[in-house]
Amino acid sequence: MKKVRWGVIGVAKIATEKVIPAMQQGERSEITGIASRSLDRAKAAADRLGIEKAYGSYEDLLADPDIDAIYNPLPNHEHVPWSIKAAEAGKHVLCEKPIALTSEEAQTLVDARDRTGVLITEAFMVRTHPQWLEVKNRIKSGEIGEIKAIQGFFSYFNRNGEDIRNQAEIGGGALYDIGCYPITTSRFIFNEEPTRVVGLIDRDPEFKTDRLSSGLLDFPSGHLTFTCSTQMVPYQRMMFFGTKKRLEIQIPFNAPPDAPCRIFSDDGSELDGGSVETTEMPICDQYTVQGDRFSQAIQENGQVATPLEDAVSNMKVLEALFRSAESNVWESP
Repeated sequence: MKKVRWGVIGVAKIATEKVIPAMQQGERSEITGIASRSLDRAKAAADRLGIEKAYGSYEDLLADPDIDAIYNPLPNHEHVPWSIKAAEAGKHVLCEKPIALTSEEAQTLVDARDRTGVLITEAFMVRTHPQWLEVKNRIKSGEIGEIKAIQGFFSYFNRNGEDIRNQAEIGGGALYDIGCYPITTSRFIFNEEPTRVVGLIDRDPEFKTDRLSSGLLDFPSGHLTFTCSTQMVPYQRMMFFGTKKRLEIQIPFNAPPDAPCRIFSDDGSELDGGSVETTEMPICDQYTVQGDRFSQAIQENGQVATPLEDAVSNMKVLEALFRSAESNVWESP
């Protein structure tokens, strides 16, 4: 099978340490080139990762006819402009989350996709991970009864002022970085949009980023409550409560590539946890799965796992949470 030839814009840590090594293991994906604004940095990354081509500018990468698709892991504020440039160069685009900083920006990507005819999608790797598909299918089957509530938590500790996650002017902060995950997955599980939201935000006095954010999303079928933080003990969990059972994903977002993922099921008959049943999912690397799923869409049917319209909707929820934190009232996405 001929593989999709990928180019990577930038030498971001997530790209060089996680996504590129994972995609190099794919059946449909081949990392052909990597670009940096410094040719030396690009060559160093290419040598370290065994990549054939290195470019001293993003423009040189986009001009290469041997590149079919682009992975964009640039800082948040550069996602939209460089994804549009890639699309206009005829390249398909897998762009890191959040794909934009506003829903209006995200809509410009929809327009670029429609204008150029390429595929563009937001890199929510959870949407293609087997553990999330398993939970989705089990809830859809009625196993837990009628789903009524979802609870989520995602946190880490980082007070490095040079880290882009702590730079408010370029899209840093907890909601953009990690709060987007419980939002997108709850929309995925409920298969509907929230009608109103409430947001609470505590900002770092130095960075001005949201360091602690919580949200309540009111869906037609139930509620999502979540908390995310960039300055708390590292932790993550997602739980789904139905009228008969609950499901819990042990490591919902940073799923390990070298160990099984676990899903817990509990009918509540023993409050000390004695009634919990554990399902272990086969080991996989979610970035390998994500890359091959997008490559398959390029090669075959054009059906991406997360349509760009979904990214626009996710951004509208994030915007509403930010507005609510200021207005102190319910806001509609």
